[in-house]
Amino acid sequence: MPSSIDTRTATAVRAQKSTKKLIDEALIDAKRARPVLEQVANKWSLLILSVLCTKPSRFNEIMRRLDGITHKALADALKRLERNGLVRRHVLPTAPVGVEYSITPMAESLREPFAALYQWAMTNGAAMEQSQEEYDRKSLTSIGETS
Repeated sequence: MPSSIDTRTATAVRAQKSTKKLIDEALIDAKRARPVLEQVANKWSLLILSVLCTKPSRFNEIMRRLDGITHKALADALKRLERNGLVRRHVLPTAPVGVEYSITPMAESLREPFAALYQWAMTNGAAMEQSQEEYDRKSLTSIGETS
């Protein structure tokens, strides 16, 4: 009779193989995945959805939270996200009329991957900056050597 440790190890190995298979299949099927990822993973969409994952927000609140986004870029991105079924636009019964944006159930399913990506960015941001500085320093040195 197998021990519980053997069973857990076997389960973990099967899960790892299954994950690798999914990744391999996703890479093979880039033709189908690319258009979807282009809609979700571009700079502003990712940030807008991250803001809306915390709570529904009005346009100006989203703008304040996304330093650097222009009015036009935000409006265009929200329309695109609404068209793709990721954002819901709700007209509020106020005077003047207000609009609140929230994520849809489909976008809710992105919460966990976005949180993981955010955590990765927070964990690796400093190392990435250091790598950029080292690369730039080496590039400047090699330019000086060829002059």
